[in-house]
Amino acid sequence: MEQGSSFDRIYEVVKQIPYGRVATYGQIAALAGNPRWARVVGYALHANPDPDHIPCFRVVNREGRPSKAFAFGGENRQVALLEAEGVEFNEQGLVDMERFQWRKRVF
Repeated sequence: MEQGSSFDRIYEVVKQIPYGRVATYGQIAALAGNPRWARVVGYALHANPDPDHIPCFRVVNREGRPSKAFAFGGENRQVALLEAEGVEFNEQGLVDMERFQWRKRVF
């Protein structure tokens, strides 16, 4: 699959993450059609052409850790955007995944 169409599939999934929820790279990869694309998801989000409409800040790693290389202002910016939506972090700086992970299933 060419990069453009895989990135587009990833962006379509990321657009579905609800306000106040997060998803993991692996979760986005699986929902986009290939559970092995977790790293591709990271590349796609780093190249996000429309951050106002593709909420890449809602994607964290499987532990709930925000990206240190968040492309649109760094880790602190990602944390601030998530906190503004009511997402809470624990003492280790991780999102409480039990409470805030988006639960969309892969069919």
